[in-house]
Amino acid sequence: MRVFFALCLLGYVSLQAQLTIIVDSWPASTPSQDNLHVAGDFQAWDASSQSHILTYLDELDRYEIHLPDQSGSIQFKFTRGSWETVEGDAQGNYLSNRLHNTSGGDTLFLQIAGWEDLDSNPSDQSTAAQNVTIIATDFPMTALDRVRRIWLYLPPDYATSGRDYPVLYMQDGQNVFDAATSFSGEWEVDETLNTLFAQGDPGAIVVAVDNGGSERLAEYTPWPNPTYGGGDGNDYIDFLVNDLKPYIDANYRTKTEQENTAILGSSLGGLISTYAALSRPDVFGKVGALSPAYWINRQELADYVADISSPTPLRLHQLIGIPEGETFVQDMLDMESQLLQVGYPDEEILSIQHLDGAHSEWYWAREFADVYQWLFPNEPNGLDILDPSDLDYRQSPNPAQNQLIVRFHLDESSTGRLLLYDARGESHSLVSEQHFSTGQQELIIDLQKMNLPSAQYWVHLQLGNRLLVQPLIIR
Repeated sequence: MRVFFALCLLGYVSLQAQLTIIVDSWPASTPSQDNLHVAGDFQAWDASSQSHILTYLDELDRYEIHLPDQSGSIQFKFTRGSWETVEGDAQGNYLSNRLHNTSGGDTLFLQIAGWEDLDSNPSDQSTAAQNVTIIATDFPMTALDRVRRIWLYLPPDYATSGRDYPVLYMQDGQNVFDAATSFSGEWEVDETLNTLFAQGDPGAIVVAVDNGGSERLAEYTPWPNPTYGGGDGNDYIDFLVNDLKPYIDANYRTKTEQENTAILGSSLGGLISTYAALSRPDVFGKVGALSPAYWINRQELADYVADISSPTPLRLHQLIGIPEGETFVQDMLDMESQLLQVGYPDEEILSIQHLDGAHSEWYWAREFADVYQWLFPNEPNGLDILDPSDLDYRQSPNPAQNQLIVRFHLDESSTGRLLLYDARGESHSLVSEQHFSTGQQELIIDLQKMNLPSAQYWVHLQLGNRLLVQPLIIR
């Protein structure tokens, strides 16, 4: 009898030592056919593990799973079968790993607020600026036998400048310019570049390539991963180099040289961007890798870098959020170390860690301006940038409302014009092109007739090949 009691007690303790996870709330947008998985450090972070699918209990309207004793601290997340379908916050943004300290036998009641691949607030309203277009929805990818949508950003003065521009190629085009097509927020690249242009930046052409959805992992990985597959990265780079770039160079005024061609992406897009620059240094001379997912091809990438015997000039900007995880951070630092070991110059590699960074579009959007300006420092644009003291330049009042008075002094006569740029990069002519004689100049502009909304603007005084930019607030 005592033996029977002991066995029963042992069975009772074993049952109680299980960790039970119950999900009693999830987004309405969750596809009904999708399974709910739990992935964590207790099962090697396998997002698609068939042994870790939660059971849906119809009578209780909840998902449930019983796991073996997980005493101590564990980290985990919910997915719908892949890391592309991992849970996020209510807005679909990056969510840190869940953390639980258990002594065994715990029951957790949890809620899923959102998914990174599903927009919780879908909108049909495009947010792309006027200088963003779609040049093709079915651009051929010869090596992959696929087609893809291609986005194009042209600097605000492209139609009138006659200049050639550097080119930046970006991955995950759905998220680059337009909230209506993004799945977890946009990078606001067009708004950022238009603002920088209004502040005096010479500008760049941006070509953004949509990811292939289910093909994304394959196209953004140079080598197959034993667990996740993939490995079409070389064919994807072949498409960029042999299909897309020749088309862009033939149809737009581009600076075609390696030092004027950049490639940029985040996560797996950061991985393929770095690899593209390393494998085709004759094409790409600058690379931005934001929260790069080097881990999926860690060893193969390290071996590839180690075999580089004659590094070609390369400018690399990497960044990561510390909360993204120790592995992501270390992989980024290892990449820098490996590149330095084979001879890439230290001053051309910048690796930044942010305490508040996250594996999410809002973070990459926030950092884009700094990355862009580091990749394209003082790009020659045929214009000499002037300081106000060079011309004894004055403008008043500021803020302005009905009238703006601009005064400056010329040591020699010049042809010029006065333009006003808003934050979207759109220009408004204040004074059309005219000849200015030597000496003191005074321009009086009637702002009331222009009916401009209250906002921050930038005044551009263009005198031949010289440019002066000054901020102006209009109320």
